[in-house]
Amino acid sequence: MRKRMGIDLGGTKIEGVVLDAGGKEILRKRIATEREHGYQHILQRIKWLHDELAAAADGPTTFGIGTPGAVSPRTGLLKNSNTVCLNGQPVKADLEQLLKRPIAMQNDANCFALAEARLGAGRGKNLVFGVIMGTGCGGGLVHKGEVLTGPQAIAGEWGHMSIDPHGPACYCGKAGCVETFISGGGLENRFAEKYGVRRPLKEVEAAYFAGESQAVEFMQWFFDRFGRALANVIDILDPDIIVLGGGVANFQAIYREGVEQVSKYVFTDHLETPIVRHQLGDSAGVFGAALVGI
Repeated sequence: MRKRMGIDLGGTKIEGVVLDAGGKEILRKRIATEREHGYQHILQRIKWLHDELAAAADGPTTFGIGTPGAVSPRTGLLKNSNTVCLNGQPVKADLEQLLKRPIAMQNDANCFALAEARLGAGRGKNLVFGVIMGTGCGGGLVHKGEVLTGPQAIAGEWGHMSIDPHGPACYCGKAGCVETFISGGGLENRFAEKYGVRRPLKEVEAAYFAGESQAVEFMQWFFDRFGRALANVIDILDPDIIVLGGGVANFQAIYREGVEQVSKYVFTDHLETPIVRHQLGDSAGVFGAALVGI
């Protein structure tokens, strides 16, 4: 059985891993994405990391890559990425030519959800919805250990459901998307709009627990938007479990005050859906990329 290799392409970092046939880690490494230098530079960064991983593997491997956005089944070009220089580009074809090998490419949130479903907090559950609330806001759907993508490769993209048509503009061209309200980047922007100062989210959370009135007001606003957004997902999918990932998932108050708001808005007499923190840390996506590899 071949070793597995995976790369998770993020907005600020690219992470890679090599696993032996039994799933044990041989090497895991992160480098900066440097996306400000553009599309071709990102491809070269991926190649550099790929070649180092391949040398460590010292033999044939499968290979998968998780990316923000998804490959359009219609055109073969990447779409819906918040690393906007990737949109409209033949990322999969270009990487296959550059690396001289076939690759499996999957949305990064799908990779996160798959890893948590098979190896982490969602083990043993039939229908797992994985949420990423980081720089952006994505989601992935895993049924009986397999990723569901849909004919348009957008299954799980809850971050671009509009919950307020008069809300903030989103990079996708719509207004009031979930991502603009509850992603890490969206929250920092909303805080700056409301109070005229930009504060790191960790600082806001600490101020919330300290009882600072401004932070309490803002976090209560966040919990309400979080509750509305996830209640919509549960009303449609009724998953066995929801696993939260990304930096915002580290806010401990989400699992109490946030879940209370989900319960308030969901269409049922009692919320049964467990909403839990990830178990695999912020490297879940790269493990998922290795799992989807071919």
